[in-house]
Amino acid sequence: MDTLVLLTLTGLGLGALYFLIASGLALIFGLMDVLNFAHGAFLTVSVYTAWRTAGTVGGAPGLLLAAVVGTLTGLVLAAVVELVLIRRLYGRVKEQILVTVGLSLAVPALVQTVWGADARPFPVPDALAGTVGVLGARVPVNRFLLIAVALLVLAGIRLFLSRTRYGLIVRAGVEDRAMVTALGIDVTRAFTLVFALGGALAGLAGVLGGLYFGSLSPHQGTSLLVFAFVVVIIGGLVSITSVALSALTVGLVQQYANYYAGGYGDLAVVVLLAAVVLSRPAAGAGSPPARLRRALTALRTRSAGGTA
Repeated sequence: MDTLVLLTLTGLGLGALYFLIASGLALIFGLMDVLNFAHGAFLTVSVYTAWRTAGTVGGAPGLLLAAVVGTLTGLVLAAVVELVLIRRLYGRVKEQILVTVGLSLAVPALVQTVWGADARPFPVPDALAGTVGVLGARVPVNRFLLIAVALLVLAGIRLFLSRTRYGLIVRAGVEDRAMVTALGIDVTRAFTLVFALGGALAGLAGVLGGLYFGSLSPHQGTSLLVFAFVVVIIGGLVSITSVALSALTVGLVQQYANYYAGGYGDLAVVVLLAAVVLSRPAAGAGSPPARLRRALTALRTRSAGGTA
């Protein structure tokens, strides 16, 4: 029983980490139709800046400041990439892929040049370094922190997409940018905001990933990005909630398979991905015209009511 509890809570913690990475990826890919392979690079740079901050300050205040610095690093880096590179490539999928793949290769190489290729320990405060007893199992405290942060991020994204004007602008602008622009709305600014938000989530995920694994390396973001893409594909981009459920499923399947199937967790995730993709029906009610009508209707309602 204690083993099952430990595996379950650890799997939920891992799933929470995958969701934090995939949530930013889903926003950029699902809302802006940009396949951002540089998302892992944002995570890598952010976790290294957070590591330096936490190592300098130390203790719980150091970790809190590191989380802020890491999140801001991801936000600024993503905003710069969108303004300088991606803004010129909307609607040009091949060029987007080439540019973001290039960044995904160049940035970790640069980080490796500056800080070396070896993995480094991530400073963990004493309050998060221990374990807590749950039904006979000793579960690391940081798993609960990951789960709590993931729930807060999920609630925040849902509110952003459904209750804010910018969220509605992006949802409508992706489907018909010309129509939304004709309404006098600046879609470009909204796209920059969403790209920066995705980078901020990658930065936050990098810090919490350092806590989860207890270490960081130049290619950590790239390896985690693979699972984030799996989560987004399984979730289907139907909603951010579906992405969250997909992340929890992937985390649990990976943990259970690693323990009960002799370390074949990654293979089990690949099998799960194949099963979901092959069994998924063709798109219907959620087709672009239907989504566009819903987003435009909500946007007009918000605009008429003066909601910002």
